[in-house]
Formats: sequence, structure tokens, C-alpha cells
Amino acid sequence: MSEREQTPAEPPSEDLAPVAGESRLPGEHRGGFSRLPTGPLGITEMTAPPEPEAAPPTDSWATPAPPLRSALSGWALGVAILGLVVSFFVGWAFPLGLIAIVVAAMALRRLVEDRAMAIWAICIAAASVVFSAGWLVFAAYSASLFS
Repeated sequence: MSEREQTPAEPPSEDLAPVAGESRLPGEHRGGFSRLPTGPLGITEMTAPPEPEAAPPTDSWATPAPPLRSALSGWALGVAILGLVVSFFVGWAFPLGLIAIVVAAMALRRLVEDRAMAIWAICIAAASVVFSAGWLVFAAYSASLFS
């Protein structure tokens, strides 16, 4: 026989209690709840919350304003200035003005863009479109397209 079969089992120690009745399963109802978890609360009177004595300062926990990043408005202003300079010499520079107007309008829709720069870009781009249109009308009259 092996050594394991020869040693007798030890009696239970004094700190262990025998199991009384059946052991309960995890999640089994133990009778402690009297209403559903989503049932209404029994509120009988409505009371207002107490008034705070002094409001906390809002400067300490307010988020700082994001810095202005003029990426789109800067590009719009640059293209508008280029379109204005080129439109003094040729009439086919109006696409530059149209591109600048579209990009400046997109910059006005963003909160982090510089609004003043975008508005200047729209004004300068509109002037470049007007100058380009003047050159195109002048070229059409010179070619006697309008008789």
C-alpha cells in the first residue's frame, strides 16, 4: 500500500463550523428587497436645496480660451492678395479670388480662426474678382465681341 492510504484523515479543527442546511447559490434571492430596483421612491415633500453662502470663483476652474490659429484665414488672405496683384495685369486671375473667398468663408465657420483676417481676405478677394471681371470685359470690347 502506498503511504497516502495508510495515514488516517485528521478530524476537523475547532474554527470550522458545519454547514447548516443547504448552501445558497450565488445570486439566489435572500428576501431582502421589498420593491423593484427601478420602482418609485416614496418622496412625500419637496424641499429646495439650501442656498450657497458664497459662489465659488469661476476663474479658477474655467477652461482657458484656445489660442487663435489662423491657418485657413492666413491662407485665404495670402491667396486674396496674390489674386489682387495678378488681377491688375491679367483678367484670368479671377479663380484666385474665388478660391480665396471660399477659403475665407470656411475660416469664418471655424471658431479658432482669426475673424478679422478672414473678413479682410473676403474683401480683397472680392476686389480681385472685380478687377479681373473689368479686364475680361475690356478684352471682350477690344475683340469686338459686344457690338
